[in-house]
Amino acid sequence: MRKPTHIGMDLQFEWEDVNAFVRQPDGSLFSWCERFHFYRHLIYGIVNKSQSDIILKWDMEEIHWERGEPLLQRLESESIVKQVFPMHIETKRKELLRSWALNWLDFTKQPIDDIYSYFGTKIAVYFAFLGMYTRWMLFPAGLGLISQLIDFGPFQLLVLPIFFVSITLWAVMFFQFWKRKNSALLTRWQISYSVEADPGYDLGYKLSGKEWSLVQSTVELAGKEGQDRRKDKEKFQREEWFGAFLRVRNDAIVILCIICLQLPFELAYAHLYEVVGSDVIKFGLTAIYLFLIQHFTRIGGKVSVQLINHEKNVSREYRADSLVYKVFGLYFMQSYIGLFYHALLHRNFKTLRQVLIQRLIISEVLENLWENSFPYLKYSYKKHKVRKNKRHEKGSTRGKIQFASRVEKEYLKPSYSASIGEELEDGLFDDFLELALQFGMIMMFACVFPLAFAFAALVCPVQNNITEIRTDALKLLVIMKRPEPRTSVTIGAWLNIFQFLIVMSICTNSALLVCLYDQEGKWKIEPGLAAILVMEHVLLLIKFGVSRFVPEEPAWVRANRVKNATQAQDVCSKQLLRTISAKATKDD
Repeated sequence: MRKPTHIGMDLQFEWEDVNAFVRQPDGSLFSWCERFHFYRHLIYGIVNKSQSDIILKWDMEEIHWERGEPLLQRLESESIVKQVFPMHIETKRKELLRSWALNWLDFTKQPIDDIYSYFGTKIAVYFAFLGMYTRWMLFPAGLGLISQLIDFGPFQLLVLPIFFVSITLWAVMFFQFWKRKNSALLTRWQISYSVEADPGYDLGYKLSGKEWSLVQSTVELAGKEGQDRRKDKEKFQREEWFGAFLRVRNDAIVILCIICLQLPFELAYAHLYEVVGSDVIKFGLTAIYLFLIQHFTRIGGKVSVQLINHEKNVSREYRADSLVYKVFGLYFMQSYIGLFYHALLHRNFKTLRQVLIQRLIISEVLENLWENSFPYLKYSYKKHKVRKNKRHEKGSTRGKIQFASRVEKEYLKPSYSASIGEELEDGLFDDFLELALQFGMIMMFACVFPLAFAFAALVCPVQNNITEIRTDALKLLVIMKRPEPRTSVTIGAWLNIFQFLIVMSICTNSALLVCLYDQEGKWKIEPGLAAILVMEHVLLLIKFGVSRFVPEEPAWVRANRVKNATQAQDVCSKQLLRTISAKATKDD
């Protein structure tokens, strides 16, 4: 295993030189992700190394332990071992409950280092992102309240364009400064970006056969010369392009499914919403639609998982990112096509505001039920069922039934997995999806409903961004099993999705402003409308130009990286000089 050292280089770990390696923020030598890797290596490393099968006996049955087979794998296949999962550490769990999940004194304050030490990099990065997003959301929320509640008199005509420009600049700056914060966190935790790209550093997770063959072919190619190397290079290039073809094919299948199956359903709902007169029926129609479309979209997500299994991706994280793009395409169509229908075809902005409010409320209710209430009810039902069976075995109907061990109690808890399946391994997919859909909804239709920012950040009675931090924390600490750690060091594909939504919001809000200022529908290119079109192009230019002016790394992170590189070069140079000098002395 390679670990970061005090000079910034990742070197092979040796117990004899333990002081050369950096420690974790809590003082421990190994991170939770590394320890989890050790545990899996130990328990799955018990292999039948004899020359023949071994007969094991369990509950009057004989089990054949085949030669070269891991013991735990055989026990799992025989259902003797039901599940292998990490346990919560009660002392640390209660400390996090007190300092994090139940700490309401500071709405956005979080012990990020403690979260990293307990849950690993990926979950800590998510909560750091969620906390920063919630704090930054207060600016557009306040601006939206001001633009709607204050009458600016003769300047009222300029309020919406100014608000549109302000929230666009806010979104662009937020994600640029998030990149800076992300790099600062990784530097503080002594983690390099190369961890995610290195297939060999896949701690605790097994690469599939296709992934290992792809990695091994790369390694073998580097060790060959001449004609064999050219042939292997051509073979590797064919595999690379064939993998790209498979990804394009799968993307085309998803797009065709959206156009042929989901689009007619979405347009039918939007048209029915327009012709229905009763607000109560509209609200009920929206609730039924969102409930049904959630199940349809999850079916599409499971189909996407099957398509991903036939792709050639270099690592598990690349496969997860490919799945994120496909599934988000389904949710994008489900969430926004009806809104585009009301906004751009019917230009019915009153109806559009109603739909936005209803969707923000109903979607939050459904997400809260799906993420928190259903898992807790499922866990409670399992506990009740186990206690009932134990009472039946003892023949007693009174008294409190205790679990045999804490392991049995935690086994009944649901796993922290994605709603579309186990392929993504954890539930961060659903948490990021909820944020992305909310961000797209309030950004792309900001000019029609500026109060959406305040509604999402503060006002929503069921769950807003402030309470999202605490409910997600309670979900991880109380309701779910302790998640298996992942090695992702950024928010991955979600960053590209958020950037895409910013570009979409510039285009949609510009079109909405044109509709608002062109009430007669004649689409004349008058000075005001021309100014909106110019503003759109300027904002797009600013969007792609900010990254050139705001560095993605803070100055101290860059200086620390340069310092480590210099130290590493000096050490390597001295070691090389000693080797050359020793060899020259030996020759003399």
